[in-house]
Amino acid sequence: MDFSHDVFIHRLAQTSANPFLLSIERAEGVYLYSPDGNAYMDMISGIGVSAIGHRHPHVIKAIKEQLDKHLHVMVYGEYIQSPSNRLAAKLTALLPRHLNCAYFVNSGTEANEAALKLAKRVTGRTEIISFRKSYHGSTHGSLSVSGNEVKKQAFRPLLPHVRFITFNNPDDLKHITTQTACVIMETIQGDAGVRVPDKTYMQALRKRCTETGTLLILDEIQCGMGRTGKWFAFEHFDIAPDILTIAKAFGGGLPIGAFISSEEYMHELTHNPMLGHITTFGGNPVCCASALATLEVIETEKLLEQVEGKGRLIETLLQHPKIKAIRRIGMLFAFDFENDEMVNRIVNYAKEHGVICYWFLSHPHSFRIAPPLTITELEIRKACQAILQAIDHA
Repeated sequence: MDFSHDVFIHRLAQTSANPFLLSIERAEGVYLYSPDGNAYMDMISGIGVSAIGHRHPHVIKAIKEQLDKHLHVMVYGEYIQSPSNRLAAKLTALLPRHLNCAYFVNSGTEANEAALKLAKRVTGRTEIISFRKSYHGSTHGSLSVSGNEVKKQAFRPLLPHVRFITFNNPDDLKHITTQTACVIMETIQGDAGVRVPDKTYMQALRKRCTETGTLLILDEIQCGMGRTGKWFAFEHFDIAPDILTIAKAFGGGLPIGAFISSEEYMHELTHNPMLGHITTFGGNPVCCASALATLEVIETEKLLEQVEGKGRLIETLLQHPKIKAIRRIGMLFAFDFENDEMVNRIVNYAKEHGVICYWFLSHPHSFRIAPPLTITELEIRKACQAILQAIDHA
């Protein structure tokens, strides 16, 4: 095995000057294991991906069974394959009746790219409204509708006809007009530091979009799949989007995303021109098998019913005078501190003592935790004790 830092730094492209630099040999449940035998509690679920823990036995079984049948056989949308059929049937059964047609892609940013295309195709309009401090991905289209200018300025010009409004500010809803193709919004703003909108605001947003013929795209790439205690975060607000995007936890550890809308709307991608959206690897049968098994685990192990209780326990245990604010929905947390230097010390101390927390790109004086939904009470208490020690040390 090769865990060379030199190869990692010089032969793999780096995303920052200060990578986390943990060598990981294997993972199981809530733990990551290094080659030297050290164990680390993954309190961020690989940034929301491993929501049912690492290598869940039911998921591994489904992957192995599909491996024995076939891998990739054709680009998306040409061959009838059982894994994608079964996943589409299960996924759409969990959603409102109008969200009855799924398109499987490879990632969250691709799901958002395709959702934007679909909205422009359906409405014939070009204006897109997004939110300040939002994050929707790093490809050109999704970067165009993300609200962090620091991450965008080096790559301009980006997609035209994009305007930004303030999250949870009802006065800004007047900017949604009959010229607007879509509003794209994280149901819960994640990278901005777990910002939860008011229910009245969400219902006013839905009403305004309906009045103006604007499609509402809800990005639940991070906050979906049970993270908030419901299958989808929009369920907390008694509304539904016109297009939903998901990824991260959806695949149980394998790369898959989806955008979901009505069959009527999705049909617009099949003509004038045909192949309105196309992907070679989207709907990969092994990834679909893993995703279906993930949905089955959440359902059969009744994980949704456990989220709020576990979230409350974590919030109760992680009380400290240095914490300026805690924002939480379900098991998605942001903890605010005086400055980013303190956050860095906390995150690094916790790592050195076997617990993985992490930063927010767009909210540096906070750190995040989003542990696997399968974490036990004993594991919660152990992790919280280590995090409190890290805060004391900072």
